[in-house]
Amino acid sequence: MGEIVGAGLLAHVPTIVLPEPARLELNGGEEITLVTGLRRLRHDVFEALDYDTVVVLDSHWATTVEFVVTAHSRRAGLFTSEELPRGMCRMLYDYPGDPELAHALASFAERHGTWITAVDDPYLPVHYATINLWKFLGEGLPDKKWLSIGVCQTGDTEDHLRLGRALAEAVAATPSRRVLLIASGALSHSFWPLRELRAHESSDPAHIRTPEARAADLRRIDWFKEGRHDAVLRAMPEFARFKPEARFAHYLMLAGALGEDACTAPARQYGAYENAIGTGQAHLWFDRPADGWTGTGPPAPPPPRTPHSRPRKA
Repeated sequence: MGEIVGAGLLAHVPTIVLPEPARLELNGGEEITLVTGLRRLRHDVFEALDYDTVVVLDSHWATTVEFVVTAHSRRAGLFTSEELPRGMCRMLYDYPGDPELAHALASFAERHGTWITAVDDPYLPVHYATINLWKFLGEGLPDKKWLSIGVCQTGDTEDHLRLGRALAEAVAATPSRRVLLIASGALSHSFWPLRELRAHESSDPAHIRTPEARAADLRRIDWFKEGRHDAVLRAMPEFARFKPEARFAHYLMLAGALGEDACTAPARQYGAYENAIGTGQAHLWFDRPADGWTGTGPPAPPPPRTPHSRPRKA
C-alpha cells in the first residue's frame, strides 16, 4: 500500500532561478529567502526522506474539460518560458516519470465523480511551476520520479478537492509507493501594473499589492502553522477577494489528498513570507504526523460517487 509521506505549498517565482547577481540587484544586495529556503528544504526533506515520487500540483498548467496528469516514463529537454524568456531560458531538465501512478490516478476518476486523463505525449508542454522547483529539489537525484497534474480552469473548489481525493486513493492503491506532494503556487496573486512594478521588485512584503492582501496571506500562514486546514478551507470565499494564484486550486488538490478539513498537519516555514511584484509567496512544508494526516491513522478510501459520463470537447 502506498502512502503520502510529505507535502508542501511552495513558491515557484521566476526570481529564484535568476543568476545570483541579478537576484541581489533586485533585492538591495541581499539574497531572497525563497532561494535559501528551498536549499534547506532539499537538505532536510528531499535528500533525507525515503520517497519514490514527487507529484507537482501545477498552478501554471490550466486545462479545460478534464484534469490531466503526465504519464511519461521520462521527461527531458530544454525549457524556455513564454512568460519571461529573459530569465528562464534554455533550462535543462531530465527526470523519470511515474506512469504507473499516473494511470492509477486516472482509473479513480469515475469513482470520485470527475474526469482525469493520463497523457504521455512527448510534445506535451512543461511549465515553470514544475521546472523551477525541480531545479532546486530534484536535479541531481536521478532515481526520484516526478509527475505533474494541472489545475482545471472550469473546475470549482469541490472539483479540485475531488482530484485530491482520487490522488490519495491512487497512491494508496499503488504498491509500496511513497509520495511527496507539492502544491506549486502563490498565496495572493495581484501584480503591480507594468509602469509601476519595477519599483516593487524587492522581496520585502511591504511591496505586496495591498495591505489587505498581505494580512490575508499572513492569516493563512498562521493557520497552516497551527494545522488549521479546516479554517483555510472554510474561509476560501473570503480569500477569493485577494485573487490567490489559480484560485488556490493547487492547495485545494493538496488538501483533498490529505483529508481536507480533517487534516491537522502543521506547517514548517522555510524562508520568510516575501513579495514578488505584488504577489504573496511562501514555502510551507507539512510533515506526515505519526498518527496520519487526519490524526486517525491511514485514511480509509472515500465512498464511490455516482457514475457519470465523460465530457466532450466543444
